[in-house]
Amino acid sequence: MRLGRYGIWNSELGGGDASTPGERVEAAQELESLGFRALWLGGSRDVSDAAPLIEATSSLVVATGILSIWQHDAAGVAARHTALSAAHPGRFILGIGASHALLASDYHRPYSSMVDYLDALDAAPTPVPATERVLAALGPKMLRLARDRSAGAHPYLVNPEHTRQARAILGPDALLAPEMKVVLETTADRARPLARAYLSRYLEMPNYTNNFVRLGFSEDDFRDGGSDRLIDTVFAWGDDDTIRRRVEEFHDAGADHVALQVVPGPDSAGLPRADWRRLAELLPQ
Repeated sequence: MRLGRYGIWNSELGGGDASTPGERVEAAQELESLGFRALWLGGSRDVSDAAPLIEATSSLVVATGILSIWQHDAAGVAARHTALSAAHPGRFILGIGASHALLASDYHRPYSSMVDYLDALDAAPTPVPATERVLAALGPKMLRLARDRSAGAHPYLVNPEHTRQARAILGPDALLAPEMKVVLETTADRARPLARAYLSRYLEMPNYTNNFVRLGFSEDDFRDGGSDRLIDTVFAWGDDDTIRRRVEEFHDAGADHVALQVVPGPDSAGLPRADWRRLAELLPQ
Protein backbone atom coordinates (compact mmCIF):
# COMPACT_ATOMS: atom_id res chain seq x y z
CA MET A 1 0.00 0.00 0.00
CA ARG A 2 1.24 3.45 -0.89
CA LEU A 3 1.08 5.35 2.38
CA GLY A 4 3.40 8.18 1.45
CA ARG A 5 5.83 9.73 3.90
CA TYR A 6 3.21 11.34 6.15
CA GLY A 7 -0.27 10.56 7.38
CA ILE A 8 -2.66 11.96 9.97
CA TRP A 9 -3.51 10.23 13.25
CA ASN A 10 -6.66 11.40 14.99
CA SER A 11 -9.03 9.87 17.53
CA GLU A 12 -12.11 11.78 16.32
CA LEU A 13 -12.00 10.93 12.62
CA GLY A 14 -13.30 7.45 13.32
CA GLY A 15 -16.37 8.52 15.24
CA GLY A 16 -15.56 10.68 18.23
CA ASP A 17 -18.03 12.99 19.93
CA ALA A 18 -16.37 16.19 18.76
CA SER A 19 -17.39 15.89 15.10
CA THR A 20 -20.38 14.84 13.04
CA PRO A 21 -20.27 12.10 10.37
CA GLY A 22 -20.52 14.74 7.68
CA GLU A 23 -17.63 16.73 9.09
CA ARG A 24 -15.46 13.62 9.34
CA VAL A 25 -16.11 12.82 5.68
CA GLU A 26 -15.37 16.40 4.62
CA ALA A 27 -12.17 16.37 6.68
CA ALA A 28 -11.01 13.14 5.04
CA GLN A 29 -11.67 14.60 1.60
CA GLU A 30 -9.72 17.72 2.50
CA LEU A 31 -6.79 15.75 3.90
CA GLU A 32 -6.61 13.79 0.67
CA SER A 33 -6.62 17.03 -1.33
CA LEU A 34 -3.83 18.38 0.91
CA GLY A 35 -1.61 15.48 -0.12
CA PHE A 36 -1.81 13.19 2.90
CA ARG A 37 -1.97 9.59 1.76
CA ALA A 38 -3.15 7.85 4.93
CA LEU A 39 -5.41 8.38 7.94
CA TRP A 40 -4.98 6.51 11.21
CA LEU A 41 -8.15 6.25 13.29
CA GLY A 42 -7.09 6.59 16.91
CA GLY A 43 -8.84 4.77 19.71
CA SER A 44 -10.24 1.28 19.39
CA ARG A 45 -12.05 1.87 16.12
CA ASP A 46 -13.74 -0.89 14.20
CA VAL A 47 -13.36 -1.72 10.51
CA SER A 48 -16.78 -0.19 9.91
CA ASP A 49 -15.52 3.19 11.15
CA ALA A 50 -13.10 3.33 8.22
CA ALA A 51 -15.70 2.56 5.56
CA PRO A 52 -17.34 6.03 5.19
CA LEU A 53 -13.94 7.73 4.87
CA ILE A 54 -12.75 5.27 2.24
CA GLU A 55 -16.00 5.51 0.30
CA ALA A 56 -15.86 9.32 0.26
CA THR A 57 -12.27 9.53 -1.06
CA SER A 58 -10.53 8.22 -4.14
CA SER A 59 -7.15 6.90 -3.05
CA LEU A 60 -6.75 7.55 0.68
CA VAL A 61 -5.58 4.60 2.77
CA VAL A 62 -7.38 4.34 6.12
CA ALA A 63 -6.05 2.33 9.06
CA THR A 64 -7.22 1.54 12.55
CA GLY A 65 -4.65 2.82 14.97
CA ILE A 66 -5.50 0.66 16.81
CA LEU A 67 -8.35 -1.85 17.08
CA SER A 68 -8.16 -3.39 20.56
CA ILE A 69 -8.09 -7.17 20.61
CA TRP A 70 -10.17 -7.12 23.81
CA GLN A 71 -13.09 -5.22 22.31
CA HIS A 72 -13.59 -6.77 18.86
CA ASP A 73 -14.25 -10.41 17.98
CA ALA A 74 -11.67 -11.68 15.51
CA ALA A 75 -14.12 -13.52 13.26
CA GLY A 76 -16.35 -10.47 12.94
CA VAL A 77 -13.35 -8.23 12.28
CA ALA A 78 -12.16 -10.61 9.56
CA ALA A 79 -15.56 -10.64 7.87
CA ARG A 80 -15.84 -6.85 7.87
CA HIS A 81 -12.27 -6.55 6.64
CA THR A 82 -13.00 -8.86 3.73
CA ALA A 83 -16.09 -6.92 2.70
CA LEU A 84 -14.35 -3.54 2.86
CA SER A 85 -11.21 -4.73 1.10
CA ALA A 86 -13.23 -6.39 -1.65
CA ALA A 87 -15.09 -3.13 -2.30
CA HIS A 88 -11.96 -0.96 -2.06
CA PRO A 89 -8.81 -3.06 -2.65
CA GLY A 90 -5.60 -1.80 -1.10
CA ARG A 91 -7.18 1.02 0.89
CA PHE A 92 -7.61 -0.40 4.38
CA ILE A 93 -5.05 -1.51 6.95
CA LEU A 94 -6.13 -3.39 10.05
CA GLY A 95 -4.02 -1.99 12.88
CA ILE A 96 -4.45 -4.12 16.00
CA GLY A 97 -3.05 -3.87 19.50
CA ALA A 98 -3.23 -5.29 23.02
CA SER A 99 -4.13 -1.89 24.51
CA HIS A 100 -3.52 -1.35 28.26
CA ALA A 101 -4.63 -2.75 31.59
CA LEU A 102 -6.16 0.63 32.49
CA LEU A 103 -8.38 0.49 29.39
CA ALA A 104 -9.36 -3.18 29.15
CA SER A 105 -11.00 -4.97 32.07
CA ASP A 106 -10.02 -8.42 30.80
CA TYR A 107 -6.42 -7.47 29.99
CA HIS A 108 -4.05 -10.40 30.54
CA ARG A 109 -0.95 -11.93 28.93
CA PRO A 110 -0.82 -9.36 26.12
CA TYR A 111 1.74 -11.15 23.96
CA SER A 112 0.09 -14.57 24.15
CA SER A 113 -3.31 -12.98 23.67
CA MET A 114 -2.08 -11.22 20.54
CA VAL A 115 -0.76 -14.51 19.19
CA ASP A 116 -4.15 -16.08 19.84
CA TYR A 117 -5.92 -13.19 18.11
CA LEU A 118 -3.71 -13.51 15.04
CA ASP A 119 -4.41 -17.23 15.01
CA ALA A 120 -8.13 -16.44 15.10
CA LEU A 121 -7.79 -13.97 12.21
CA ASP A 122 -5.97 -16.65 10.22
CA ALA A 123 -8.58 -19.30 11.06
CA ALA A 124 -11.61 -17.14 10.28
CA PRO A 125 -13.85 -18.16 7.36
CA THR A 126 -12.47 -15.10 5.57
CA PRO A 127 -8.92 -14.66 6.95
CA VAL A 128 -7.16 -11.30 7.14
CA PRO A 129 -3.97 -11.55 5.07
CA ALA A 130 -0.83 -10.81 7.04
CA THR A 131 0.05 -8.18 4.42
CA GLU A 132 -3.07 -6.18 5.33
CA ARG A 133 -2.55 -5.94 9.10
CA VAL A 134 -0.02 -4.22 11.36
CA LEU A 135 0.64 -4.47 15.09
CA ALA A 136 0.95 -1.74 17.70
CA ALA A 137 4.34 -3.06 18.74
CA LEU A 138 6.64 -1.41 21.28
CA GLY A 139 8.85 -4.06 22.87
CA PRO A 140 11.21 -6.48 21.10
CA LYS A 141 8.92 -9.52 21.38
CA MET A 142 5.92 -7.75 19.89
CA LEU A 143 8.09 -6.21 17.17
CA ARG A 144 9.34 -9.66 16.20
CA LEU A 145 5.75 -10.87 16.11
CA ALA A 146 4.85 -7.92 13.87
CA ARG A 147 7.72 -8.86 11.57
CA ASP A 148 6.75 -12.52 11.38
CA ARG A 149 2.96 -12.32 11.24
CA SER A 150 1.97 -8.96 9.81
CA ALA A 151 3.02 -6.29 7.34
CA GLY A 152 4.86 -4.44 10.10
CA ALA A 153 4.46 -2.16 13.09
CA HIS A 154 2.61 1.00 14.09
CA PRO A 155 4.27 2.07 17.37
CA TYR A 156 2.59 4.81 19.38
CA LEU A 157 4.31 7.37 21.61
CA VAL A 158 7.88 6.72 20.54
CA ASN A 159 10.95 8.66 19.52
CA PRO A 160 13.49 8.29 16.70
CA GLU A 161 15.71 6.04 18.82
CA HIS A 162 12.84 3.58 19.20
CA THR A 163 12.35 3.73 15.44
CA ARG A 164 16.02 2.93 14.92
CA GLN A 165 15.81 -0.08 17.24
CA ALA A 166 12.51 -1.21 15.74
CA ARG A 167 13.93 -1.15 12.23
CA ALA A 168 16.82 -3.33 13.33
CA ILE A 169 14.33 -5.91 14.65
CA LEU A 170 11.83 -5.67 11.78
CA GLY A 171 14.43 -5.90 9.07
CA PRO A 172 14.47 -3.88 5.86
CA ASP A 173 11.20 -4.99 4.32
CA ALA A 174 8.52 -4.66 7.01
CA LEU A 175 6.41 -1.52 7.25
CA LEU A 176 7.38 0.81 10.09
CA ALA A 177 4.84 3.59 10.65
CA PRO A 178 5.35 5.30 14.03
CA GLU A 179 2.96 7.88 15.42
CA MET A 180 4.42 11.30 16.29
CA LYS A 181 2.82 14.15 18.21
CA VAL A 182 3.10 17.73 16.94
CA VAL A 183 2.50 20.92 18.91
CA LEU A 184 2.22 23.87 16.56
CA GLU A 185 3.77 26.36 18.96
CA THR A 186 7.13 28.03 18.53
CA THR A 187 8.16 28.73 22.14
CA ALA A 188 8.91 26.38 25.01
CA ASP A 189 6.69 28.24 27.45
CA ARG A 190 3.67 27.56 25.22
CA ALA A 191 4.56 24.21 23.66
CA ARG A 192 5.78 22.24 26.65
CA PRO A 193 2.77 22.85 28.93
CA LEU A 194 0.42 21.68 26.16
CA ALA A 195 2.57 18.62 25.55
CA ARG A 196 2.91 17.89 29.26
CA ALA A 197 -0.86 18.03 29.83
CA TYR A 198 -1.35 15.64 26.92
CA LEU A 199 1.42 13.25 27.94
CA SER A 200 0.41 12.91 31.59
CA ARG A 201 -2.37 10.39 30.91
CA TYR A 202 0.01 8.09 29.06
CA LEU A 203 2.55 8.11 31.89
CA GLU A 204 -0.01 6.17 33.95
CA MET A 205 0.32 3.23 31.55
CA PRO A 206 3.22 0.83 32.23
CA ASN A 207 3.48 -0.25 28.59
CA TYR A 208 4.68 3.23 27.71
CA THR A 209 6.83 3.94 30.73
CA ASN A 210 8.52 0.52 30.44
CA ASN A 211 9.30 1.33 26.84
CA PHE A 212 10.76 4.68 27.81
CA VAL A 213 12.96 2.94 30.38
CA ARG A 214 14.27 0.68 27.62
CA LEU A 215 15.11 3.84 25.71
CA GLY A 216 17.18 5.26 28.58
CA PHE A 217 14.68 7.33 30.55
CA SER A 218 14.08 7.00 34.28
CA GLU A 219 11.35 7.53 36.86
CA ASP A 220 12.52 11.13 37.21
CA ASP A 221 11.44 11.74 33.61
CA PHE A 222 7.87 10.62 34.40
CA ARG A 223 7.14 13.09 37.19
CA ASP A 224 4.81 16.07 36.81
CA GLY A 225 3.70 15.18 33.31
CA GLY A 226 7.16 14.45 31.97
CA SER A 227 10.58 16.06 31.97
CA ASP A 228 11.65 18.54 29.31
CA ARG A 229 13.95 15.84 27.93
CA LEU A 230 11.07 13.41 27.53
CA ILE A 231 8.72 16.04 26.11
CA ASP A 232 11.24 17.17 23.54
CA THR A 233 11.95 13.67 22.25
CA VAL A 234 8.33 12.55 21.67
CA PHE A 235 6.77 15.87 20.59
CA ALA A 236 7.73 18.04 17.65
CA TRP A 237 7.39 21.74 18.38
CA GLY A 238 9.07 24.95 17.27
CA ASP A 239 9.28 26.86 14.02
CA ASP A 240 8.54 25.23 10.67
CA ASP A 241 12.15 24.21 10.04
CA THR A 242 12.40 22.61 13.47
CA ILE A 243 9.20 20.62 13.04
CA ARG A 244 10.29 19.46 9.57
CA ARG A 245 13.63 18.38 10.99
CA ARG A 246 12.04 16.49 13.87
CA VAL A 247 9.73 14.58 11.55
CA GLU A 248 12.62 13.76 9.23
CA GLU A 249 14.53 12.31 12.18
CA PHE A 250 12.01 9.47 12.20
CA HIS A 251 12.56 8.82 8.50
CA ASP A 252 16.32 8.98 8.96
CA ALA A 253 15.99 6.40 11.75
CA GLY A 254 14.16 3.96 9.47
CA ALA A 255 10.48 4.90 9.36
CA ASP A 256 8.64 4.36 6.09
CA HIS A 257 5.75 6.57 7.10
CA VAL A 258 5.04 8.89 10.05
CA ALA A 259 1.48 9.25 11.41
CA LEU A 260 1.25 12.81 12.70
CA GLN A 261 -1.04 13.67 15.58
CA VAL A 262 -1.69 17.36 16.20
CA VAL A 263 -1.95 18.16 19.90
CA PRO A 264 -4.74 20.72 20.21
CA GLY A 265 -4.51 23.95 22.13
CA PRO A 266 -6.60 24.59 25.26
CA ASP A 267 -9.29 26.44 23.31
CA SER A 268 -9.50 24.01 20.40
CA ALA A 269 -12.77 22.28 19.61
CA GLY A 270 -13.62 19.74 16.95
CA LEU A 271 -11.26 18.47 14.31
CA PRO A 272 -8.01 20.49 14.01
CA ARG A 273 -8.44 21.15 10.32
CA ALA A 274 -6.60 24.48 10.29
CA ASP A 275 -3.63 22.78 11.95
CA TRP A 276 -3.68 20.02 9.34
CA ARG A 277 -3.55 22.66 6.61
CA ARG A 278 -0.52 24.20 8.25
CA LEU A 279 1.18 20.81 8.50
CA ALA A 280 0.56 20.22 4.82
CA GLU A 281 2.19 23.56 4.02
CA LEU A 282 5.32 22.95 6.05
CA LEU A 283 5.96 19.31 5.09
CA PRO A 284 7.35 18.37 1.67
CA GLN A 285 4.92 16.03 -0.10
